[in-house]
Amino acid sequence: MTEEYLGVITNYRIGPKSQRSRECLIKVLGVEQERVPRLVGWKVGWPHEDVKIKGLISRTHGRTGILRAKFKRGLPGQALGSKVRIARE
Repeated sequence: MTEEYLGVITNYRIGPKSQRSRECLIKVLGVEQERVPRLVGWKVGWPHEDVKIKGLISRTHGRTGILRAKFKRGLPGQALGSKVRIARE
């Protein structure tokens, strides 16, 4: 049995002069803020129904329950605001 959660891509990881389309910030749905750090190391797939681009949760981002994920390929702009599947697999 695999554990799965849904998350929403909130934004790319950005800097003052750069935007990293391979790194995204994800808000996990249905998980308390204190329990989010245990999802580090889990796999991520976009879109959540039929996974085409895979990635890995690399670390937390701040103290508000947001995660950073690195994807194998850059995500398109349509991915912002869409759902991803987070699984232990």
